[in-house]
Amino acid sequence: MSHAATAPSDPAAVPAAPTVPAQTVPDLAAPEPKHRSGISIQSILLLMFLFVSLLSTVVVGLIGYTNGNDSLRNAAFDRLIEVRDSRAREITSLFTQIHNSVLLQARDTTTVEADEAFTSGFDELSNAKLTDAENSTLDSYFTNTFAPALSKAAGTSVDPQSFLPTTAAEKYLQLHYTAPYKTFAQSLATTDAGDGSDWSAANAQYQDQFSRITTLSDYEDVLLLDTQGNVVYTAYKGVDLGTNLRTGPYSSTKLAAAYNKVMSSNILDEVQFTDFEQYTPSLTDPAAWAVAPIGDNGTVVGAYAVELPNDAINTVMTTNNTWDTSVLGKTGETYLVGADSTMRSQSRELVQHPTAYVKQAVAAGTPRAVANRAVADTSPILLQSVQTDAVSNALAGKSGTILSTSYLGQKTLAAYAPLEVQGLKWVVVAELGSGEAFSPVNDFTRNLVLSALAVFVLVALLSLILARVIIRPLRRLQTAATRIAAGEEDVTVDEGSSDEFADVGKAFNDMSRSLSVKANLLEAQEAENERLLLTLMPEAVAKRYKGGDQDIAEDHTEVTVLYADIVGFDEATHDLPSDKALATLNELVHSFDEAAEEHGVERVRTTRNGYLASCGLTVPRVDNARRTIDFAIEMQNILDRFGAQKGVKLALRAGIDTGTVTSGLVGRSHIIYDLWGETVNLAFRVQASSVDAGIFMTQAVADKLPDTIKVIDGGTIETTGGDQKIWQVDPADDANG
Repeated sequence: MSHAATAPSDPAAVPAAPTVPAQTVPDLAAPEPKHRSGISIQSILLLMFLFVSLLSTVVVGLIGYTNGNDSLRNAAFDRLIEVRDSRAREITSLFTQIHNSVLLQARDTTTVEADEAFTSGFDELSNAKLTDAENSTLDSYFTNTFAPALSKAAGTSVDPQSFLPTTAAEKYLQLHYTAPYKTFAQSLATTDAGDGSDWSAANAQYQDQFSRITTLSDYEDVLLLDTQGNVVYTAYKGVDLGTNLRTGPYSSTKLAAAYNKVMSSNILDEVQFTDFEQYTPSLTDPAAWAVAPIGDNGTVVGAYAVELPNDAINTVMTTNNTWDTSVLGKTGETYLVGADSTMRSQSRELVQHPTAYVKQAVAAGTPRAVANRAVADTSPILLQSVQTDAVSNALAGKSGTILSTSYLGQKTLAAYAPLEVQGLKWVVVAELGSGEAFSPVNDFTRNLVLSALAVFVLVALLSLILARVIIRPLRRLQTAATRIAAGEEDVTVDEGSSDEFADVGKAFNDMSRSLSVKANLLEAQEAENERLLLTLMPEAVAKRYKGGDQDIAEDHTEVTVLYADIVGFDEATHDLPSDKALATLNELVHSFDEAAEEHGVERVRTTRNGYLASCGLTVPRVDNARRTIDFAIEMQNILDRFGAQKGVKLALRAGIDTGTVTSGLVGRSHIIYDLWGETVNLAFRVQASSVDAGIFMTQAVADKLPDTIKVIDGGTIETTGGDQKIWQVDPADDANG
């Protein structure tokens, strides 16, 4: 732009003499400035800027710290609450299954017949006589085998005479079925001692059934009792075989109390659960029971008792000892505690680091002998005391979260709640080490402080520069600002006289408006660019890409992948123009995307012939398999509705697998966000393995589904590891869903 085109419009502002470039005009004619006492304007402006910047930084920092700290803490507690509630539901479900199973077995005709047969055989043995040699063998078993083992387990000496069988039938059965075998497994495998008694005949007939019930249900033992309190049968043939729960050495056990209660109630459909106790016949191992009366035509003929499966309870609470792969990280665990404030499930530290467990437990107040015994038994049940605030609150009937000390003396976050299951007053606790839980909080705090310091230093430097700029001769600043606002290049500074503050205000207002328009345009363009970028990739990946990362790839575990296509789409759109066919496809994809968001599923990409999605990729989810199946069913429902509206037949063919995947950006000039790995490949192959429509999945997915989702045999596919079993969502269940 020429100077002529930007000549000043105000004649008063133009000097009479010819204009000379400002840098050539000497300042000799300028009046000598007068020195005044006090603080200079530059110092005042500098102090004001520093004060405002410091105050604003502190205020914004405090607000950000408070909000961020609270959000991160709440997120940690919310995660623990979710885990706590999940374990509580699973334990409740487990005990409900046991209750129903025991009730069904107690009313089963075979159980009734078995109890009557064992009772009859037991009564026949009431007149059995043992020889002196047989009595000596039995005494030797209790003196030299059972009593030493019990003394070692209990940590104290015991009198074998206290446990010797007293009745003829009890002696006879323990002589033939207990004393001869060194392990419970041998006893379980024995069906007939070959003595020719009616009891042995009954055992030969029913032992296989009850041993299968014991092993398949993970029960510790199965017992049959008559109406007099006699244990007429046990699957493992321990020293409680033949004993009387009303008069014998185990009459004070919780098993005996449960038996007496169900027998006195005379109600066939009752199941009585007991809490854990140190059960002597199992060498003081913790035992809990479920007892139900055995009924025949409305008459109680005996009782059916099962020793609860410790391993099944521990599997639920420890997710089968896979804490690291769950949301509990490196220090978290969930456990049960009874009304006596001792544990009812496994301890993570005891399993993973037994030596460290002993050290921490002793430091927290647990007697060393108790800690060592827990390690020897590989179980803290009834041994490890949990005297924590979380347990105290839960035993008082409260649910909530707390930052406290764990039973091993470590600082933890805990989510607690009472757990009343089948009459047992337990509590469930989910814990996570405070260091691990608050590591995001600490990182956030450190970054916030460093950012605030950096901002303050930057503002201080800018304030110093700005203060120096502001105090330059206002006339020169006004003229330069006006010419810059007018768009003039090669600005020079001329002398003149005017109301400097008014001119400066006008000039900076003009400049501010100009810059504001540009900033708004840039901001709008940046927002649009950001929106377009987020349609191509997840927010976390987009952030790294904008930060300069070129090769972005991440590995993810426990991710469920779905690949699906629409069967019948090409036929339905064959006669449509290309643009209308594409519009139809986009309408379906839009509906799929809405359903994916509703089910917590993330779309990875779509093509003309396929839809690739995942669950658990950017947001870890413990139920990602179920969510993906639900999403696939909803996709089929969308196709059904769409097909009904358009009068065409559309169906879904989907392949689903779960496992480890890798996600990242592919390409340089043309970036594509993609997902790959064996899990993705297998999902593709499962989808492609069938020519028919349906929702197909691998065994890994089927194993994670609840019983409410019915699956049927979908055949097999060949993989590098061998034939892979394929399952299909039951079309009838799919239609109902």
